[in-house]
Amino acid sequence: MSEPPTDPQVGDGYLDLLGGAGDEPAGPVQSLWESGRGSAAYDHAQALVRRLLPAVQQLPGPARRPPSGATVLDVGCGPGNVTAGLGRAVGAAGLAVGLDVSRPMLARAVRAEAADNVAFVRADARELPFRDGTFDVITSIAALQLIPDPTAVLGALVRALAPGGFLAAMVPTPRGGLMEHATKLLGVRGGLSFFDPDETAEILHSHGMNTVHTRRSGTVLWITGRRP
Repeated sequence: MSEPPTDPQVGDGYLDLLGGAGDEPAGPVQSLWESGRGSAAYDHAQALVRRLLPAVQQLPGPARRPPSGATVLDVGCGPGNVTAGLGRAVGAAGLAVGLDVSRPMLARAVRAEAADNVAFVRADARELPFRDGTFDVITSIAALQLIPDPTAVLGALVRALAPGGFLAAMVPTPRGGLMEHATKLLGVRGGLSFFDPDETAEILHSHGMNTVHTRRSGTVLWITGRRP
């Protein structure tokens, strides 16, 4: 974890820990979502996903109903709708933080979803800028497949979980799924990572998670776990 900034940038309504820094997008899909055009098109894509994959809308376990007063993190928050829902669930005594690298997405999130207990941060998910054991619940919905080195991200998520904390992540790129077959047919990867359920569970176990479940639901993979 890096040291807190001495002169934090908050002029756009979110805490920007990257400034002008940051890696180039991993591929065309991530590049699209990080652009203003992609941000504007996101709502239409999300509505289509919800229609085709209704199971995506249901966060599992404590992520669906985090305890009142909890501190929660939403990684790859996009326009912040999941983050805001978590904020409503934890109530005024709790805190929901949305993290993303896309300035246009975070600008939308601030305009639409910021609240007294909902805040947004621009940072690299591979090096989460939070102390160990900070969050009671961490979610990541359709984001891990876009981030380079998702193994490092999974380790960072476990580190940031408090003892007994709950992780819920969804990826639309399970190994051998529709997305992987499509990219092979097209001859491109698009900067996407593909997740094998057993390998993903082993990675989380290696970082200290003692209870991990992976579940295929249609064309998506849910990954949940609890830190001891």
